[in-house]
Amino acid sequence: MSGTLTAIASKNTVNPPKYDVIVIGSGIGGLVTATQLAAKGAKVLVLEKYLIPGGSAGYFDREGYRFDVGASMIFGFGTQGTTNLLTRALEAVNVSIETLEDPVQIHYHLPNGLELKVHRDYEKFLQELIKYFPQEKEGIRRFYDECWRVFNCLNVMELLSLEELGYLTRVFFQHPLACLGLVKYLPQNAGDIARRYISDPQLLKFIDMECYCWSVVPADKTPMINAGMVFSDRHYGGINYPKGGVGQIAQKLVEGLEKVGGEIQYKARVTKIVKENNQAIGVELANGQKYYAKRIVSNATRWDTFEKLLPTSDIPNKEKRWQQRYQKSPSFLSLHLGVKADVLPPGTDCHHILLENWDKMEDEQGTIFVSIPTLLDSDLAPPNHHIIHTFTPSWMEQWDKLSPQEYQEQKEEAASHLIHRLEKIFPGLADALDYQEVGTPRTHRRFLGRDEGTYGPIPRRKLPGLLGMPFNSTSIKGLYCVGDSTFPGQGLNAVAFSGFACSHRIAVDLGL
Repeated sequence: MSGTLTAIASKNTVNPPKYDVIVIGSGIGGLVTATQLAAKGAKVLVLEKYLIPGGSAGYFDREGYRFDVGASMIFGFGTQGTTNLLTRALEAVNVSIETLEDPVQIHYHLPNGLELKVHRDYEKFLQELIKYFPQEKEGIRRFYDECWRVFNCLNVMELLSLEELGYLTRVFFQHPLACLGLVKYLPQNAGDIARRYISDPQLLKFIDMECYCWSVVPADKTPMINAGMVFSDRHYGGINYPKGGVGQIAQKLVEGLEKVGGEIQYKARVTKIVKENNQAIGVELANGQKYYAKRIVSNATRWDTFEKLLPTSDIPNKEKRWQQRYQKSPSFLSLHLGVKADVLPPGTDCHHILLENWDKMEDEQGTIFVSIPTLLDSDLAPPNHHIIHTFTPSWMEQWDKLSPQEYQEQKEEAASHLIHRLEKIFPGLADALDYQEVGTPRTHRRFLGRDEGTYGPIPRRKLPGLLGMPFNSTSIKGLYCVGDSTFPGQGLNAVAFSGFACSHRIAVDLGL
């Protein structure tokens, strides 16, 4: 197939491809794809609509504060094994980032007085959880130990494209037991396994929250492969924050991309994927300029890719079936605060989750997520101040079609409500404010180019684990997708995995 596609591209004499690969968007998945291919000698162009790279992993500066656009809880910077994908992506293009270790992944503030910390130390975390649920001591250990079995299967093999037969054959002969273990867990969800060992309703709700805080769905809809990775790597590779902010990851990947001969253009908004004979051959920008390549990679969501960059009348049946299984997750209401340092009690942890009522976990603005990155890197804020980044799920329908005045009033009201709730954790927060900026689903749609500001796809119903998630190839020849709309889903380390897989698939197709 790869030879045929290359031959077709080479016959495009009217518009011969200047590049081997064009990547639409500079999110982490797109940048990992681009850097991996450029490091192998491919001629790569990345087109980014905004002023800086990173997408949801970007940043912005305000009055001496450097705010992360998205979450500050970063996996993938470990030093051992094969699941440290951010470390490996940077090393591939000879760049590196200083990171700061976070000893606690999350400090939970949950209903019925469940105040619990997920420590980097695995045993310390288990003992703290068992203290609340002593009758479930054996079940707790058996569930989380099974997560480790999933992780250990992943952590011995190079994580590349599951679409490529040569890789699958090689990795099976190298690690047959690990492969068989993953095949066993691939169709399973975390909730099914949790209920094998645990019966306490509140503990099962805690497992739901453990999943929801990164998958935006409860345990019954969270693939066990993903849960095994997250619940184990936080203790193995740990949570490590990049010095200078999350935006440094994308900045360093771009630096590495250019070192190995790749190109990136900013303020280059792609409005159309150009096709010829049902093959993607190039892209068209908002200014009418066209670029051609042998392969096109979309780091946009699948909704943006197949409903905006391509004619909706041409949506492949495979994509229609995918949309029947998955829907857009909510976006987020984000509150970026600069506060006086003394509002945080001594010993405050970097990451918090607040929920007052279990029944509202998945509701509009039900669960509150908090990151305070300045507890790890004080240079991100003025002296004697901290950043408190608060975000909570919110749907576009709550914010769309408002007048400018209604929109501003609703933002102010929502911010006030969130601050009031946060005062349960940080008394006096309202009086300690130095700076405040509110982002809504409309903000995410505008600046990140994500349909309805969505965080990514979530199952419409309970599905068999990860079996329904598409890989990088699409039904359109020469077109690939990368990022959270592809296997294995959301999260920086997950989209880095998608980038490694996508670049491997394309490299094989191009004979690199």
